[in-house]
Amino acid sequence: MSSGAEVPAAGAGAPPLALTCGDPAGICAEIAAGAWSRLRGAAPLFLIGDADHAAAHGPVQRIAAPEEATAELCAHALPVLHRPLAVPPLPGRPAPENAPMVVAAIEEAVALSRAGRAGGVVTCPINKKALYDGAGFAFPGHTEFLADLAGVARPVMMLAGPQLRVVPVTIHIALAAVPAALTPALLEETIRVTHAGLVQDFALPSPRIAVTGLNPHAGEGGAMGREEIEVIAPVLERLRAEGFDLAGPLPADTMFHERARARYDAAVCMYHDQALIPIKALDFDRGVNVTLGLPFVRTSPDHGTAYDIAGQGLADPTSLVEAIRLAASMSAARMGAGA
Repeated sequence: MSSGAEVPAAGAGAPPLALTCGDPAGICAEIAAGAWSRLRGAAPLFLIGDADHAAAHGPVQRIAAPEEATAELCAHALPVLHRPLAVPPLPGRPAPENAPMVVAAIEEAVALSRAGRAGGVVTCPINKKALYDGAGFAFPGHTEFLADLAGVARPVMMLAGPQLRVVPVTIHIALAAVPAALTPALLEETIRVTHAGLVQDFALPSPRIAVTGLNPHAGEGGAMGREEIEVIAPVLERLRAEGFDLAGPLPADTMFHERARARYDAAVCMYHDQALIPIKALDFDRGVNVTLGLPFVRTSPDHGTAYDIAGQGLADPTSLVEAIRLAASMSAARMGAGA
């Protein structure tokens, strides 16, 4: 299956993507330069960050407004809305003094996207502790912050790659806490947001969604747990009655081989590792973090700040390249649907 990450031809007047600077002490400037070098205007974008820091890794062009970030300009240099850092960044050593600018870059990217001046937000990785220490950041991560900025109660995390799309229902909680957290309301909301995202952002008018069970062998008729019978199956039956194309609850150990993946467009999984292990095993470098349910497009590379290799010229921009490509595709899908 395709992830939907091919770069579409830029339509007339299509706004460029807003790329946030992420943590200046990590690999963000390196992968931004690497992604620009690979794409060279195939997906017009601009960086919100410190132009001098970015220029250490490749050619940049300061711009005064997103509208200047044309494909023609992007073919020659990375356009940058210059937002100066408080202190010079040191590789691998996060500086809380720079945290306010990092947070402001995210806020600006969202504001520009909501105003139609950016086609979507592509976020580079952040260090949450540096943001806590330096900016009083009050969120567990990017996703929750973006949801708060958008006024969305519960966005949904998708990991998308060339061969698989997965959505975990429960995310960063202990495995022992999953059964209690897995409520019918949470499962139904996750499936609804996933379905709507596949329609709106991936241009799939009738998406096919496979849903895992929680227990081995999907509970084996109750012998290994009753969550499939008491929680998952009733939700699926109710949504099927509304016209949703749903398969499941299915044993997770047989859902991710090639023939099985051909039968669905996305897999909704019950917990973090159940979703993320198969996609990372299939193609670790090209996975993209997508936030569904927001009023704007948001993607991100599926890795962190990589302090251990920052400044050494070892950073691989592949995941950011894929995040940009997917954001461009999603933006085009929304424009085509009049969203």
